[in-house]
Amino acid sequence: MSNVVYLNVPGPKERRAARTGALIQSFAAHRRGPEDVFWLKENAELLNILECTGQSVPETLLAPYAGFYDNARARLAFFPQYYRFILSVALDLEALGMPGDSAEAMCAWAHRMDLAGGETSDIQRLEAFRLMQRRGFDPVADQGAAEQRLRDFIARPERFALPNKKAAFELTHIVFYLSEYGRKDPGLGPEALRSLENAGILAFLDGNLDLLAEICVALRYAGHNPSVIWETWVAQKMKEFDIGEVTQGGPKGAVADSYHEYLTGSWLAGAKGAPLFAEVPVDKTGGGRRLAIRRAGGAGGALREISVQLFRMGDSRSDNWSPMRARIDAALTETARQRLEQAEASTHQFEAFFEDFARAQKVSA
Repeated sequence: MSNVVYLNVPGPKERRAARTGALIQSFAAHRRGPEDVFWLKENAELLNILECTGQSVPETLLAPYAGFYDNARARLAFFPQYYRFILSVALDLEALGMPGDSAEAMCAWAHRMDLAGGETSDIQRLEAFRLMQRRGFDPVADQGAAEQRLRDFIARPERFALPNKKAAFELTHIVFYLSEYGRKDPGLGPEALRSLENAGILAFLDGNLDLLAEICVALRYAGHNPSVIWETWVAQKMKEFDIGEVTQGGPKGAVADSYHEYLTGSWLAGAKGAPLFAEVPVDKTGGGRRLAIRRAGGAGGALREISVQLFRMGDSRSDNWSPMRARIDAALTETARQRLEQAEASTHQFEAFFEDFARAQKVSA
């Protein structure tokens, strides 16, 4: 008679699938309704991360999206203004293993209707091109010219040495589209790489997890290793997330949390080959849950303090980092001083960055 007791303990593969499934179930069925444009945004982002990091998602885990996928053509016809979100979800579902071929017909219809022609920016046109090109359609007549304008935009590193989150996020998205989310070399020149470096320094100084994680992913997609200090900081901040079930509250649309920070931090982990969604609790009951994603820690940034001190210096401000360092340090809190020291140590480009960040030039008559 044997005394051996066999425990049915899930292995790493099963735990990874359970965490992915819990997040999919929450995003697809419990946080918002599919009639909400923010449902489209959240789920497009989640599925894109799963697809572009090469995750293996069992078909059963995609079941919460079956209703959306079956109705995707009708949804596109009624909501053509959201075509980029809708196409993104459908294309990624098929890439992840959802049975069907609706995405090709949807791309063809969007191309015939010239939906990309209604876009007002080259970035949006480039995204539309990237989406429809996945099924062989080219919706942008001047795609080459549009791409060149965007390359010219990101090849101005001085622009990205100034606090401008909108421009910094546009920078990362341009690199994502040019690289086809890491599938090809985007061919960035040294100036564009310096733009990413400058934007990363600012994001680190600001304590902006969301933006810094995207910059690190963009650098990786461009074939360059990001600063170890930056990526270590992102990994540490990921430990601050608390992901738990919402047991009470209002309607599905009431969830307003730090989901985007969490997804971009997870995306960086996946781009490095680390497990995704390690912080998601496994639903042992097997049922879906409405999860809220919170981060307890503060940003702990120094950017505002440094900017205030620079502005107060007026005409005595210099773009030479060496003499300015002691003057800035003397006016900072200890937390900000430490962050500045880390930022300087994180890159070989800090002095060049500071020349533009200091804004020491004068407006002449």
